[in-house]
Amino acid sequence: LKKYDRDSFYLATKLPLWAVNSVEDAERIFNEQLERLQTDHVDFYLLHALNKEKWDQMKGLGVVDYCAKLKEEGKIRYYGFSFHDDYEVFEEILNYRPWDFCQIQYNYLDRYEQAGDRGYALAESLGVPLVIMEPVKGGNLAGFSDDINERFHQMDPEASVASFALRWVGSHPNVKVILSGMTTMQQVEDNLKTFADFKPLSEAESKEIDEIVKELRSRVQNGCTGCRYCMPCPAGVNIPGNFKVWNNYHMYRTYGHVKREWEVDLKDEEKAKNCIKCGRCETLCPQKISIRADLARVQQELDDKIFQ
Repeated sequence: LKKYDRDSFYLATKLPLWAVNSVEDAERIFNEQLERLQTDHVDFYLLHALNKEKWDQMKGLGVVDYCAKLKEEGKIRYYGFSFHDDYEVFEEILNYRPWDFCQIQYNYLDRYEQAGDRGYALAESLGVPLVIMEPVKGGNLAGFSDDINERFHQMDPEASVASFALRWVGSHPNVKVILSGMTTMQQVEDNLKTFADFKPLSEAESKEIDEIVKELRSRVQNGCTGCRYCMPCPAGVNIPGNFKVWNNYHMYRTYGHVKREWEVDLKDEEKAKNCIKCGRCETLCPQKISIRADLARVQQELDDKIFQ
C-alpha cells in the first residue's frame, strides 16, 4: 500500500478487546497495528465485538477515553464500535458519546435480534452512520427451498436470491457500508453487479420479502427462545442447541443450511438421542414446550433428512 497516496484509500482495523486488560495493552496493540500497517493513522477504528461485559470493562479501564484521545491526536479519523448484545445495551453505548460510526448485524430475517430495527432507528436519529455485517446472514439468505427461491425469481428472474438481501439492507438510507463475506469469484461478481447499478427495493418487492419472512417464521416448530432455563440437562443434552438446528431445518427446508451445525458444531453427546425422558426440563420451561416429544422428533427428522 505504501506505493499509493495515503489519502486514496481507507484503512480500517479493530481493537481486540479480549486481549485488553489495561490501557497499556490498548496502547501497545494500537502502536503495533500502526507499525504493521506502516502508517501514522487509521481511518476507521473499532472497539471490537462490544457487549455489556466488555463495555463496562473498557469504560472502567479507561480504554474508551484512550481511543477518543487517539482521535484528538489525529491517529484515528473515525472512532466506532462493532456490537453483539441486546438492544438495551446498544442504546446505552450509543448514547454514551458522539460516535462516528457503528457496526451491527442486520438483515431482513434478523430485524428483532441484537440492535435490530430499533437500533437502526436510534443510530439514524443520532446521526451515527451504520456499517452492516451479516447482510446475507452467513450465506443463509442466499438460497432457500425451491418454493421460496421461486418467489424471489418471480420478482426478478435475472437476480440472485442473495442480491435481494443486499438490496434490502442497502435500501436503508443510514446504511453507509455493507460487509459481504465472499468465497467464490461468482459471489464477487454478483455483489459487484448488485451495487454497480444499485436499485433500492420497490414497495412491491419490500412487501413480498415481508411475506416471505412470515412464511419462513411460520415453519418454526416450537417456541424455544434459547433462554436455557432447562439447562443443564442431567443427560448432557444441549436442549436449546438441538431446537435451534431443528427450527432452522424446518424454516429453510434444506439440509445444507444445518449440515455443519448438526454434524460438527453439536457434539454427539449433546444430541437429542441422549435424552433419558426424565422430564426435569419441562418443569422449568417458561414456554411450556413438550421438550421430550420434540427432542425425539429432532433426532428422527435430522437422521432421516426429511428435507434434502
